[in-house]
Amino acid sequence: MTVRSRPPSLIVSEIFHSLQGEASRIGLPTVFVRLTGCPLRCSWCDTEHAFSGGHRLSIAAILEKVAEYGAQQVCVTGGEPLAQKNCLPLLAALCDAGYEVSLETSGALDIADVDPRVSRIVDLKAPGSGECARNRWQNLPLLTPRDELKFVLADRADYDWAVDAIRAHELEKRCPILFSPVQDSLAPQELAVWILADRLPVRFQLQLHKLLWGNMRGK
Repeated sequence: MTVRSRPPSLIVSEIFHSLQGEASRIGLPTVFVRLTGCPLRCSWCDTEHAFSGGHRLSIAAILEKVAEYGAQQVCVTGGEPLAQKNCLPLLAALCDAGYEVSLETSGALDIADVDPRVSRIVDLKAPGSGECARNRWQNLPLLTPRDELKFVLADRADYDWAVDAIRAHELEKRCPILFSPVQDSLAPQELAVWILADRLPVRFQLQLHKLLWGNMRGK
């Protein structure tokens, strides 16, 4: 008797169409594939609803849903998408389908096997997140100019830590760097002044989707 293997699948929290709110693709219509699950518990996390729940979908079903929106940009996010092993074939399948694909990852898991056509947006956790010890520093040499490195900062101590990390690893030579203030913790104007005073080679960013829709799910 032949046993048929099941097609690869993932647990998906939500799939939705919105404007990209961060990084270099900010403002572009994008389909977001949010996967369920995350091994981290950052103090400022705004996607706790993705820690559990969701629905199991085959990669084919995910691609079918993505195609319904007619967007060229696709962002795979979480939770922590790389916590599901089938995230890797999903990313490859999206690239094969002709999409411009980005991956939002915490940087706590290995990014080495991510399809090279994918732009990896890696979040390096500052001390204020409570998860600084989980940073996988081995990821940094893997970054290329098509990737981006994000720092979410809660206070001056986080900022100083990020500046030290940039200088110690010469990160500005690897990929674009993004600085974001934690909402309701660090005033955006204050962070902007620090960046200008130190003449940092970074991009300041606010989360466009929150300015437009607040913390509404699916936006």
